[in-house]
Amino acid sequence: MSNELIPSDNSAIPVHAPRATDINPKAEKRAEQQVAILFALSGIGSLLLIYSYIYVANDVFIFIPIMGDQNAQQLGIGIGMAMSLFFLGIAAIHWAKTLMSDKEVVNHRHEFRSSDSDREEFVKTVKEGVAGVELGRRKLIKRSLGAALALFALPPVLLLRDLGPLPKKQLETTNWKAGTRLVTDPGNRPILASDLEVGAVVQVLPAVEHPDERALSDIAKDPVLLIRLRPEDFQLTPQKFAMTHDGIIAFSKICSHMGCAVALYEQQTKHLLCPCHQSTFDVTRGAKVIFGPAARPLPQLDITVDAQGYLVARAAFNEPVGPSFWERNSQ
Repeated sequence: MSNELIPSDNSAIPVHAPRATDINPKAEKRAEQQVAILFALSGIGSLLLIYSYIYVANDVFIFIPIMGDQNAQQLGIGIGMAMSLFFLGIAAIHWAKTLMSDKEVVNHRHEFRSSDSDREEFVKTVKEGVAGVELGRRKLIKRSLGAALALFALPPVLLLRDLGPLPKKQLETTNWKAGTRLVTDPGNRPILASDLEVGAVVQVLPAVEHPDERALSDIAKDPVLLIRLRPEDFQLTPQKFAMTHDGIIAFSKICSHMGCAVALYEQQTKHLLCPCHQSTFDVTRGAKVIFGPAARPLPQLDITVDAQGYLVARAAFNEPVGPSFWERNSQ
């Protein structure tokens, strides 16, 4: 490629050679119809994608020699998406090459800040370029393009269903409720308050009828750490002290920073430590954060004992467990 500058009189630009669509109205009409057909094929591809996603069973397989056993739904979605994108692009290219203005313009190098006259000329050139598209005059292309783009926008919206249902209140609730027994994890054994010695730490879950069928989402939210101290060791508000039982206090095991498991307990300092980012919680002060990135104490579970002396929850957690999210502050 030559490094010579193009003369300011545009003499280096080749003489414009008219296209068939520039001089033959029939060729122009035919090209316009071809573009509209390509847009229509793009729309058909979008419809095929939508139909395959909704109506084609995902357990039906089609044998294709070069692809092996292919899931029919995935094949329909893939072909539909390919048709939608391919014909939309081909239509745009064909439209630009045969019907849009092909006048060549040279933009000479100039200072970073153009003069007012150059800026006005640029705006004029842009307006001429927009006018050269002639979308207003070509109603067939305008309508077919609008239909193709509208159908093309539907599959992404439809595929958002694969993100799953909205969580609603699932992020704020657990299986803990009034009267729920605390059971060991693992083992699923109820716990007598008298079984815990001072300094003991036990991981527990809420008792359920079929423990082997616990959902992973429940296991991720429900774990609680039971810790027994001497009642005089606590530095709690009266409200939080009332949630303990005979020196036994219960906290959510899910870190309030990023949701890791708070798995380390320092018996001498009475601190809980999250191993992921070193957030440290003081058990004697209601799991108050004393170090690390966590912004909230661990939620405390209100506990008591039933008539048989087994530890039970007196109420559900009074706040969502786990890391802070957009619908609540970090208080």
